[in-house]
Amino acid sequence: MLVNLIGFATTWLALSSTLVNAHGSHDSPQNPSGDWATWHMQEEHHIDNFDAASFFTLHDYDSSGAWTPEEIRRTYGLDDVSNSGLPEDRKQQVVQQVLSLFDRSNLGVITRDDWMAAIAAGKRLPNFGLGPGHHGDNEYEYEIHHFEKFHGDDAKEEDLTHPEDIEHFRKHDAEEDAEIRLEQLEKMQIVEANIPQKFRKQR
Repeated sequence: MLVNLIGFATTWLALSSTLVNAHGSHDSPQNPSGDWATWHMQEEHHIDNFDAASFFTLHDYDSSGAWTPEEIRRTYGLDDVSNSGLPEDRKQQVVQQVLSLFDRSNLGVITRDDWMAAIAAGKRLPNFGLGPGHHGDNEYEYEIHHFEKFHGDDAKEEDLTHPEDIEHFRKHDAEEDAEIRLEQLEKMQIVEANIPQKFRKQR
């Protein structure tokens, strides 16, 4: 059950020709580069060389030409499980601080022009001490932060015995079980006699 990352790989190759050799981990508390955006690219995308324009494009998830508050939130991984204990008001503060740095026109979004001008002026994305910004889905995060680091393309099913592997496939099984139950419910016929009177259409 290897994860297909062709779409992500295409983006990576378009952005950089140099991939990081030492893959990151969710357990990495330190920022080795000193710059949060660089740390994010190394840890979350395995990219060493990038420019401001490619960074903006990669994190403009809807390709609208502007970063919305939701996209800022996603880039910083504020809704990732690693930040599940963070109060909502702190998450909103993070977004507002980023907007205050880069939203020159006070439109509530960061346009590409805003971003490029701010970077040229020496502004950088702050490190809020919340990690490198895990923003992929479960499959992507498992692949890039665990499978690539500890296994590889030649891994066999019997090799996947780490706690992270077990938890990952437990989630898969739970999702499949839920889908099966939903399909079974959808196939069941509705018996009118079993519907409480208050929910029945009055005739």
